[in-house]
Amino acid sequence: MTYILIRTIGVLLASYITKVGVPIVLAWQTGVTAVLVALVLAIINNTIKPIITLISLPINIVTLGLFSFVINGVMILLADKLVDGFTIPSLLMAIYFSIVLSVINWFLHAFE
Repeated sequence: MTYILIRTIGVLLASYITKVGVPIVLAWQTGVTAVLVALVLAIINNTIKPIITLISLPINIVTLGLFSFVINGVMILLADKLVDGFTIPSLLMAIYFSIVLSVINWFLHAFE
């Protein structure tokens, strides 16, 4: 439960910083959308992402791990397609969103 709460706060903060993702308004819908995005990202990161990471291992080795940013961006775009109210306009913005989300989650998990 704590993981989803931290991920939800991370999604809200990343949306606020990057100005994409969940529209930040003081409404019930914003919180519900952020929780849904957190749940969908948790499911994607635990099921699909390991398979994609394994398949793209040679490219990841050649790029010294930088291709993992692209994989994270694609996972964010997949969440964009699955959750209504969560919009990411491009792969570049998805990569930016995933980097900001990772830093925020790392920071929040430090206090856990």
